[in-house]
Amino acid sequence: MRRSALALLLALAIVFAGLTTAETSSARPAWAPRGEEYPAAATETDVSIPMSDGVVLRGDIQRPADADGRPVDGRFPVLLTITAYNKAVLNGPASAALGDPGYFVKRGYVQVTVDARGTGGSGGSWAAFSARENTDAGEIVDWAASSERPWSSGSVGMHGASYMGISQLFAAAERPAGLKAIFPQVPAADTYRDVVASGGALDVGFIPLWLGLVTGTGLIPPAYGAGEPDNALQMYLSRVQGATGFTAPMLLSATLGLDSAFDGPFYAERSPINALDRIDVPTFLVGGEYDLFQRGTPMVFDRLRERGVPVKMIFGPWDHLQGSTGAGIGEAGHGTLQELQLRWFDRYVRGLPDPALDADIPPLTWHEINSGEWHHAQGWIDEQRATTFRLSGTSFPGAPGKLVAEGAEQGQSTVAPVPVSGLCTRSANQWTAGLPNAVGISRLCEDNRWNDLSGAVFETEPMAQPLRMRGPINARLHTSTPTGNGMLSVSVSSVSPTGEVNRLTGGWQVLSHRTLDEERSRYLDGQLIQPYHPFTKETQNLLQPGEIAPIDVEVFPTGAVIPPGHRLRISVQAFDVPHLLPTLRDLPAALSPLTIHNSTQHPSQITLPVIPAED
Repeated sequence: MRRSALALLLALAIVFAGLTTAETSSARPAWAPRGEEYPAAATETDVSIPMSDGVVLRGDIQRPADADGRPVDGRFPVLLTITAYNKAVLNGPASAALGDPGYFVKRGYVQVTVDARGTGGSGGSWAAFSARENTDAGEIVDWAASSERPWSSGSVGMHGASYMGISQLFAAAERPAGLKAIFPQVPAADTYRDVVASGGALDVGFIPLWLGLVTGTGLIPPAYGAGEPDNALQMYLSRVQGATGFTAPMLLSATLGLDSAFDGPFYAERSPINALDRIDVPTFLVGGEYDLFQRGTPMVFDRLRERGVPVKMIFGPWDHLQGSTGAGIGEAGHGTLQELQLRWFDRYVRGLPDPALDADIPPLTWHEINSGEWHHAQGWIDEQRATTFRLSGTSFPGAPGKLVAEGAEQGQSTVAPVPVSGLCTRSANQWTAGLPNAVGISRLCEDNRWNDLSGAVFETEPMAQPLRMRGPINARLHTSTPTGNGMLSVSVSSVSPTGEVNRLTGGWQVLSHRTLDEERSRYLDGQLIQPYHPFTKETQNLLQPGEIAPIDVEVFPTGAVIPPGHRLRISVQAFDVPHLLPTLRDLPAALSPLTIHNSTQHPSQITLPVIPAED
C-alpha cells in the first residue's frame, strides 16, 4: 500500500516538476549565492516532537554531513517547514519540483520538516489552521530553537508554499523567540473571501481537490508504523476521525447552505489577516496574478508594510502550482527561488551582513500582464489614481455595449443563466490550482471571447495611450432579477485589435450578500476599489422581484496594461464553473436571468487603480 500510494504521488510530483523552467535573468543583482560548505546531508526520519497537550508530531531532520554521510558536529541555524501533505512526499518525490532541502543543508543549515497535527505521520486529528494547530506551529519553532537540540543554534527561519506558507504566518503570530524570518509563497490572508466562498458562492474547484489531497497523503503509512503497529493503527483511526470530524461535516454544511456557507468565527480563526498585527519578523512573499490567493497575498504585504515590518513581495504571472514551485521567478531579476531564500535567511537567520539587500530588491517587484515587463514600487497602492468607466448602452450577443468616461447612454442588458459559463477560461485553470496548465490543456482556453458570448459585454474604444493598472478593482452593477438572488461573475479583459480576449482578472458576488461594510472597504481618491461584504446570515438580504439594487463586485487585484489599440472589456456572466456554484438552497434562484441597468438613476460602472502616465 505504501509503494502504491507513493507511486501515485510521484506521478503528481512529475506534474509539478513539469512546471519548472530555467530560472535565468538578464538583470541579476551583483550579489552571488554562497557555494556548498558540506558535501552531503544526513536525514533522521519521524523524530518525535511532543506538543503541550500530549500529542506527538513527527518530523524529519536533515543535517550537514561529511562525504561519508555522517552528521557534522556543531550547532547550525534551522529552517523549518510545516506541511499537511506528508513530509515523506515533500522531501521525496516532490522535492524535484518544490526544491531539494539539501541545497540549504549543504550550505550550513539544518532542515526540519514536520507533519501538521493529524496529517502524515503526526498524531492527533486534523483541523486545518485551528487555534490548536496554530499553537502547534509556535511550539514547533520553540522545539527546533531549543538548546536541547544539539544541532540547533537557536535561530530559526521558515519556508514553504501554500499551506506551508500560511503555517509560517500563524507561527510568526505566536512570536516564538527563536523565529528570525519567514519566506511564505502564495499564502492566503482571508480564507473565506480568498478561496472558500469568493463573492459568497462555494468554491467547488479547489476546495474538494485540496481536502482530498490532504486526506490521501495522510493514508501513506509512515516509516515508524512498520515497527510500531499500535502507532500505525492510532494514525489510521485519527485519519478517519479527521475525515468524519472535520472534512465531511464542513463540506456538507457548506453545500446545504448551513453555517459553513457563511463567514464567521470558524473562518476568522483560520484567516492570517487576523493574526498579522502580531507578526514582527522579516517576511518575503511570493504571489501570483493567476493564483488561488491572488487577493490575499498582496493584503499580507500591505498590512505588514503598514506596520513597519521588513517585507518584500514578488508578484508574478503565475498560477498556484507555478507560484508554489517558483517556476519563472528568476525573470523578476533577483535570482532563483532558492537563491532568494538563501539570501533572505543568510541575512536574517544566519546573521551575515548584506548591506546591498534593500538596494538590490525593492519592497515590491511586480509583473505587468500584456507587456511582460517587470516593475518596482514601494507599496501595493501608492502612485495609482482611481479611474472610472461607465457602462453605456445595451449589450447583445456579439454586439458589446460601451465603456465610457463620460456621456453614458441608457440601457438594459440581460445575463442568461448559462451553467457552463467559465468552463473554458483562465478562471478554470486558476481555480483548479493550475492543473490544466500543468498537463498542457489550459492554452486551449486562453482566448475568453467565446465564453463572453454567454453574458453581457461592455468595452472601451481602442486605447490611444497605455492604460496601466495595479491593485483591486470594483464593479458597481445595478442589477435586478425576478427571483431575488443569483450571482454576478465579472471578468476584466484586454481585447486585441484582431479580437483575442485576454482575461486579466475576475470577481464574483452573490446578490443576497450585497451588504457593504464601508469601514472595512478600501477607497482610492474617494472611490471604492475593494468592497468588503460581511457574508453572514444576519446581513443576507434577498432582492424583491424586479427590485434594482447596486451590487459592488470585488474584482481581484491584478497588474496589467491595456496597450494602445487594445480595448478594456468587462463581461458579466451568471456562473463561473468549475470555480463556483451556489448552495443547494440558493440554486433554484440562480437559474433565472439577471438584468444589468445603466442610466442616470441607476449608473453601472467599473473603477480601476490606474498608474498615471509618465510625463
